[in-house]
Amino acid sequence: MLKTDSVFALYAYVRSAGLYSAVEQELNLTYHSSLESLTKVCGVVTLNCPLHPETEHMLNEQTLKNFKRGAYLINTARGKLCNRDAIVDALESGQLAGYAGDVWFPQPAPNDHPWRTMPNHGMTPHISGTSLSAQTRYAAGTREILECYFEGRPIRDEYLIVQGGQLAGVGAHSYSKGNATGGSEEAAQFKKD
Repeated sequence: MLKTDSVFALYAYVRSAGLYSAVEQELNLTYHSSLESLTKVCGVVTLNCPLHPETEHMLNEQTLKNFKRGAYLINTARGKLCNRDAIVDALESGQLAGYAGDVWFPQPAPNDHPWRTMPNHGMTPHISGTSLSAQTRYAAGTREILECYFEGRPIRDEYLIVQGGQLAGVGAHSYSKGNATGGSEEAAQFKKD
């Protein structure tokens, strides 16, 4: 725990396997083997993980009950990591003191999306990574991928997500098989006629 005047910060994380202890010490991190363990002690939880079948609605009515009462939740990863209605209920009951994010499900959010009117929220459009330097990197990467494709050269692993219908490159390390992003019955109710 880090103390600066009267502010205490606990840097904690959850992942399938912990980091090396030297890294944890250097970064002042505390490893938690479960989401429940982490959310019981943290006053602010930020989501920084990919969306795949195992993480879809990882924050739902049950997991939000395990949060430290009055905690804040920040989601700049994927909207579908959170159950939409469970977030609203947690804010209305005071289980969560606030929710902030720049991701919605579905996206773009319809005018009547409950996150637009829930209490104690700070929602913005999803604009992460749109600095000029980030746009330059995206453009260079896209150009390299297209050049490789049209010249019949292999695409570097760091740019690969799927190849031949299978997860490949960084995609094979970042995602699991399944369909959490293809939409759902939940998304269908928001389609405009």
